[in-house]
Amino acid sequence: MATGNDEVRRVFVAATRQNQGKTSVCLGLMAAFRRRFPKLGFIKPVGQRYVVLDGHQVDEDSVLIERVCHVECALSDMSPVAVERGFTERYLRQPNPQALMQRIQDSFPRVCHGVDLVVIEGTGHAGVGSVFDLSNATVARLLGAKAIMVSGGGIGQPTDEVMLNKAMLDLEGVELLGVIVNKVVQSKYAKVNELVRAAMERLGVRVFGVIPYVAMLSNPTVGLILEETDAKLLSGEPEPDNEVTRVVVGAMPPHVALDYFTEGTLVITPGSREDIILAAISSSLASESQGGVVGIMLTGPDPPHRSVMSLIGRVNIPVMWLAEDTYTATSRIHDLMVKIRPGDEKKVRMLNRLVEKYVDVDALIEAIEDGNATRRGPSSRRGNQIQIGVRGH
Repeated sequence: MATGNDEVRRVFVAATRQNQGKTSVCLGLMAAFRRRFPKLGFIKPVGQRYVVLDGHQVDEDSVLIERVCHVECALSDMSPVAVERGFTERYLRQPNPQALMQRIQDSFPRVCHGVDLVVIEGTGHAGVGSVFDLSNATVARLLGAKAIMVSGGGIGQPTDEVMLNKAMLDLEGVELLGVIVNKVVQSKYAKVNELVRAAMERLGVRVFGVIPYVAMLSNPTVGLILEETDAKLLSGEPEPDNEVTRVVVGAMPPHVALDYFTEGTLVITPGSREDIILAAISSSLASESQGGVVGIMLTGPDPPHRSVMSLIGRVNIPVMWLAEDTYTATSRIHDLMVKIRPGDEKKVRMLNRLVEKYVDVDALIEAIEDGNATRRGPSSRRGNQIQIGVRGH
């Protein structure tokens, strides 16, 4: 077991751009690493989506990792810098890079204390954060970490984007260990797996894994939709694994709509369309054992008539109300960023299986450990330093 911060294995997980599945890969890697090491640490030095817990602004991904992976560390240390609304404007008016670095510098030794390996999650591509002097590449350098990159599926585009990000890492003196290619379409998996490895490796970039696209990981749950839209729950309770695989807008006659109410359907319809509401309720009752309509989103300025509300109360599916027009509500749901949540147990299990099966975790650990004892400490470039030493909790 590591006895000091300079001995703790560490890896910085970045992405070629947003929504490539970086947090999902981190979750899978944490599970895989835990099967090989007794104690793990996690930190997301700079977070852009946060919640307030016990008076601290904490990145959502840090909360997810802490609850799912049972990391024993204060959440405030796992998320030292939260970029709230107006953060960048205030910083540009009064730049103070050392103050931000100090937050990370204070938290990182506590994250490292008593653990064998620390996963450091970046936020977006290598250059994100440059506007306030904390790009991912800069943070990786400050923490003396080697990096892996998560890219989207494909051949040409992922290769081009990885090389662009590698240039930023190289500029900061951060070693890119390799890449994990994510979300590869199943029908093209064999071809992409072969050719993207050839493309990357001829440019000197190692491919640690190629993970296929699994639709259920990108599908929202009813609970996520309820939370992200701030809709009012009129009846029922979302189940943790209430996955929405299809969204149907109830703008047709009810007898036609019935044919669209298949398994995993979320029905969006104005609260005044009692005929569609009753059709959706009937469909749900008829297919309760197989699973049909998993939720109903009512729209418009007013909830349904009280007689319809009485029927809604007898149905064991979530019925929500959003006081917006149907088009706006549908667009908001369509544009949702699907994030894994602590209660998404089925998705977490799937991520763990995917990483263990498709990523060469042992080879990644070997690469992280290579030269660990003589790893170059954080650079003093531009005078920014981070102390390496053990600090108690």
